[in-house]
Amino acid sequence: MWQQFAVVVDESRAEPLSDLFMDLGAVSVGFEDAGDQPLFEPKPGETPLWNRTQVVALFEEGADEAAVRAAVEARFGGGLRDWRASVLEDQVWERAWLEHFKPMSFGQRLWICPTSYEPPEPDAVNVWLDPGLAFGTGTHPTTALCLEWLDGQEVAGKTVLDYGCGSGILAIAALKLGAVLAHGVDIDPQALTASADNARKNSVEAGLKLYLPKALPALEADIVLANILAGPLVELAAAILAPLRPGGGLALSGILATQADTVRAAYADRVEFAPTLVREDWALLSGVKRAG
Repeated sequence: MWQQFAVVVDESRAEPLSDLFMDLGAVSVGFEDAGDQPLFEPKPGETPLWNRTQVVALFEEGADEAAVRAAVEARFGGGLRDWRASVLEDQVWERAWLEHFKPMSFGQRLWICPTSYEPPEPDAVNVWLDPGLAFGTGTHPTTALCLEWLDGQEVAGKTVLDYGCGSGILAIAALKLGAVLAHGVDIDPQALTASADNARKNSVEAGLKLYLPKALPALEADIVLANILAGPLVELAAAILAPLRPGGGLALSGILATQADTVRAAYADRVEFAPTLVREDWALLSGVKRAG
């Protein structure tokens, strides 16, 4: 069961309200037309918004509606219209996002495809994905940046660690690109379930090992990816770097561009960083672990 809160705001308040919902614990936020206004094809990097936009936030069951609404009203005051609260069954929510999840390409050879679609390029490296309730479809800029970075690496024969694996999308993509072994770590048991299910859909379950953080054994990896959040990336820098072999590749995301310098500083003494990649205000830090 999920709780959904929706409120209509002017266009200028839609994205700040989305950010506030996420800060309050929403697992996803979307935008809908509240005024029957047509939108034309957006320019690259643009988020299409309507003059009257309905911001729809999905929270886990048990979220305190009164507290969420009070926080929203305290931040924005007037200008909020048509507050609506509803309860969604898991299956209804999954169908809703599946309507908007289409095959997507990343880099030169990698595609992410919902299991209900035929692959647009059958000879490409196709990853079949149903994320369930776990984060990671490739639609978010941070996941897209990680997938494109991974597509550009020499993955064949390597061991990969995906720290914060979510749906398993990065670990599974690495295996489909030729990695011999991938380790996935997540604090959420639902993420490990989703990762295991998606690994079976891609026939790579034998190569994927999944762990809660406390159960992660000592291991060595040629590539480490961590698509989480800036705070945990800083706090867990030693744990994320420890399994990476000297000379191995590191990719860090889930970072706002304004947070990139702070995260980089936590790793700078051990990692030689490449130029930062930025997409829609989100950043990817990548580099190579120094010897010694």
